[in-house]
Amino acid sequence: MQFDLVDLNLFRHVVEAGSITHGAERAHLALAAASTRIRNMEKSLGAALLVRTRQGVVPTPAGRTLLQHARTLLAQAERLKEDLGPFAGGLAGQIRILSNTNALTEFLPEALSAFLASHPQVSIDLEERLSDEIVGLVAEGVGDIGIVAGTVDTGRLATFPFRSDRFVLVVPESHPLAGADTAAFAEVLEHNFVGLDRASALQRFLADKASRIGRPLRLRVQLRSFDAVCRMVEAGVGLGIVPETTAKRAARTMAIAIVGLEDPWALRDLTICIRPVGELSPSARQLVEHLRAGSLSRPAQPSSSETPP
Repeated sequence: MQFDLVDLNLFRHVVEAGSITHGAERAHLALAAASTRIRNMEKSLGAALLVRTRQGVVPTPAGRTLLQHARTLLAQAERLKEDLGPFAGGLAGQIRILSNTNALTEFLPEALSAFLASHPQVSIDLEERLSDEIVGLVAEGVGDIGIVAGTVDTGRLATFPFRSDRFVLVVPESHPLAGADTAAFAEVLEHNFVGLDRASALQRFLADKASRIGRPLRLRVQLRSFDAVCRMVEAGVGLGIVPETTAKRAARTMAIAIVGLEDPWALRDLTICIRPVGELSPSARQLVEHLRAGSLSRPAQPSSSETPP
């Protein structure tokens, strides 16, 4: 039984993606090559590693055992690469961050830009996920650092405050709601909306909230960024729900009005979550300290009982 690091990395991506096709893409391998590697791994082991279904693949008991060891070995290999990187003149290591929508779009770009500028030998893999998904993935070792809603149960993970913000409703300046100070989410569902694409963690959260109220979230257009949402709102396509930081920035140059949301989940804190510090690579520990330092000068807002992803 001989598995190389390429095999282990591919297998990890396949299980995490739930698909050989998507796993191959993440591992930067052709589908045919990835399928051959998986078959050869199973042949070498003498046991099935994956169960193939119409919905994708799931690991067998042997596959779950392999996944656990693969993550450990890959983490050790990454740490070795990081330790030797300065001697070889290459990258000192890669840090994987899993973030919810708001932190990823509003706060991390600036924070990560400053960190990468001062750490040229480090690279960062940043992926958007729902907060409850992030906690599990960080605990399993899939991600190094998670940025989640402050009200999510983080279990035994270490946590640190990151930022505070709130979601608001943005409407065209000519809209009847433009003069309102606040509105409830349930009351505005009669209107058309502009939102992020369906893969967005925030959009899934809002769709779930609308479903629980018993009303559909009528999305006329789905876009890739909050700024694009604000532009479509200005054009009168529909209403939008975006972070207050985005709304205030957009309102300087766009004909939109900002309406506060009365729902408790609109106000939230963002939290950094990690496994024990000793399990992180040196560069990941440095990034955690960098993110924590950036949050010290930010005034905290009251937390809510329910928070978006």
